[in-house]
Amino acid sequence: MEIYFDFEKPIVTLEKKLQELREIEQTDGVDFKEEIQTLEKKLQKLIQETYSKLSTWQRVQLSRHPNRPYTMDYIENIFPDFQELHGDRRFGDDAALICGTATWTHQGKKIPVVVMGHQKGRTTKQKVERNFAMARPEGYRKAIRIFDMAERFRMPVITFIDTPGAYPGMDAEERGQSEAIAESIRVMFSLTVPTCSVVIGEGGSGGALAIGIGNEVLMQEFSTYSVISPESCASILWSDSTLAERAAERLKITAKDLDQMKLVDRVVPEPNGGAHRDGPSAIKEMKKAIEKFLESCTKKNFNNPDSKESRAIQMARIEKFRKMGDFAIKKVSIKGDLQ
Repeated sequence: MEIYFDFEKPIVTLEKKLQELREIEQTDGVDFKEEIQTLEKKLQKLIQETYSKLSTWQRVQLSRHPNRPYTMDYIENIFPDFQELHGDRRFGDDAALICGTATWTHQGKKIPVVVMGHQKGRTTKQKVERNFAMARPEGYRKAIRIFDMAERFRMPVITFIDTPGAYPGMDAEERGQSEAIAESIRVMFSLTVPTCSVVIGEGGSGGALAIGIGNEVLMQEFSTYSVISPESCASILWSDSTLAERAAERLKITAKDLDQMKLVDRVVPEPNGGAHRDGPSAIKEMKKAIEKFLESCTKKNFNNPDSKESRAIQMARIEKFRKMGDFAIKKVSIKGDLQ
């Protein structure tokens, strides 16, 4: 089923015309080579113009596009030997959050890494099984268990963030959802191995931040990262979730916004038209970004958790997040207002 948003309709219409010409050329043997080339150029120009002028709300829509590559799409292509690990050893397993180990080959040597991320489903059945990537407490406690393993065996950590938020259901609250999220954040801060977190779609609230404490925090070009969804924000501020577009503008949640505010370290470019239009190219760009991080890890000696370099990795992460939110107060005279 073809899925597209209103602002993409002109592109889809042009693509259909192009497809029709190609089919006629093949079936009837009519030469439409020049017309096809003209339309192809027009299409590429239209795609470039459309996606370079997107509003914040349109970027929010793209971050949720069901055809975007998900965590497992990246893992399978970047880490083909990935081994998934299950369960939190307290309650059960959570399919919304995938965790496991893999290796990355550098100069003929295999380097072990820990990889995890939120996973959305494609089909209705998969969406229900994955709980729409909204992890429960057992998901975050599973992540904590894998973080501890990474610390013990000195493995760099890579996380993929793509969730509307942690699951807010009664069963999750009864099992300590907020405590599990807080503990996951605390454990990530305590790690003395390098960590990298990448927002690949939605980065929603504490459910995203729970696995987002990275020495490097990256965002894909059309992803979003926020303390709350635009719909929920609109409901709280104006008691009207239909004002989500207005809320999205106020929240400053796009990759461009967060990069300007220095809340993320780097924006990972997406192919022309977004990751949902060209998954393989998006995965290729992501692989470059991940390998750049892992390349930097090979230049650090963190084999000993008590070494100065390992502690420096931890402190750099702590200081990075401590600086977020720093602001300067501009002195303004209010004398005139008081008179």
